[in-house]
Amino acid sequence: MHRSEQPPMPQDSVQAELSRWVADMPDVDPQTEAARQRIGRMSRLFERLLAQVAADHELTAGDWAALSALQRSGPPYQASPTTLSQQLGITSGTMSVRLARLAQAGLIESVASADGRSKPVRLTLHGQDRWRAATQQRTAREHRLFTEALTRHDLEELNALLGRLLGRLEDEFGQATRHDVPKDT
Repeated sequence: MHRSEQPPMPQDSVQAELSRWVADMPDVDPQTEAARQRIGRMSRLFERLLAQVAADHELTAGDWAALSALQRSGPPYQASPTTLSQQLGITSGTMSVRLARLAQAGLIESVASADGRSKPVRLTLHGQDRWRAATQQRTAREHRLFTEALTRHDLEELNALLGRLLGRLEDEFGQATRHDVPKDT
């Protein structure tokens, strides 16, 4: 089969339920509900993939999110615990637990602060390496999933459509967090 040919796809769980929804919810547009259900279910499945890859690298998904926030802060890859908890939308207590676990594993270290009040942390080289390896594995798995289901043209179209929808949602609700925010500690 050529890459441009559409592979046969199994019926998804939303499609299997759609006819019942039409009967149960006559005032709801079934296509809108189906799209929202698919996006929500895919989000939960991508969270599952993220957790599996994190576990492969001896991390929780939450630990990986913290490493990602530090990595994306750019050199010198450091931030205060308060900044990290705000970026990730988690409590300071949850952030403290994550940072203690990451420090114990040698993935982050405390750094001196200019004002003496905050205790910034930064990625160690070991932390950068662990983050990079986990991220490479995640993106490779996601790439495989996308390219097994979609052609390059499909993916470009999907990105254009999702971009329009995300833009509309952001107009109404503001931007979502930049980082995946898993539910674990």
